[in-house]
Amino acid sequence: MPGPDRQPGSAGPAEPDGACLDAPAFHRNHGPIAAVLARHLDAGGGHAIEIGSGTGQHALAFARAFPRLTWWPTDVDPRHLASIDAWRRCGGAGNLRSPVRLDASGADWGLGGPGRPPAGDIAAVIAINVIHIAPWAVAEGLVAGARSCLVPQGLLVLYGPFTCGGAHTAPSNAAFDAYLSSQDPAWGVRDLDAVAALAAAAGLPLEAAVPMPANNLTLVFRKAGRRASAPPG
Repeated sequence: MPGPDRQPGSAGPAEPDGACLDAPAFHRNHGPIAAVLARHLDAGGGHAIEIGSGTGQHALAFARAFPRLTWWPTDVDPRHLASIDAWRRCGGAGNLRSPVRLDASGADWGLGGPGRPPAGDIAAVIAINVIHIAPWAVAEGLVAGARSCLVPQGLLVLYGPFTCGGAHTAPSNAAFDAYLSSQDPAWGVRDLDAVAALAAAAGLPLEAAVPMPANNLTLVFRKAGRRASAPPG
């Protein structure tokens, strides 16, 4: 069975709107993830894209926590897109945009079109519990897309279970990995070193690997380069 903090497709009806879905893991992990973001993210302005927003609860929580950033939730599942929009409509966060259908497996995310994130000024790309319940091509697309859209010094942030040096960090993660493989051979817990190497090759070196509840990690990658200074006022 899926682990308690990372159930693929887990969501149940929740108030205040029948379209809102509730992921139990959100209530346990959104605070710790936000704390990591607060330590690493330049929240002074710009845009943030969440890949695979699921229920939409994280996007709403982060929009509230970082009000100077414009947050763009994305997903490919129509039920999730409806839930994201329901949480947005009832959440009262003016900096949370309508959900966008975005397939992260390709490097071209179609940014800049009507109702889509801008092609520039992306301060962060965030994916929570995504790359282990997707083919490796999604991890590759995430890194390629982040490389293309992030401003210099922008962040790619990945949260979930990881192996370290090919070894699981807890028996529950090993059991969860076996469950994922039984659902789809292309799924599975990814290795920290493999993900870090993929990102480093794209100019996104690993800045931090932060231990999290339920034997997860938050990986913070920062795009190389110097961000342009604001023009004199």
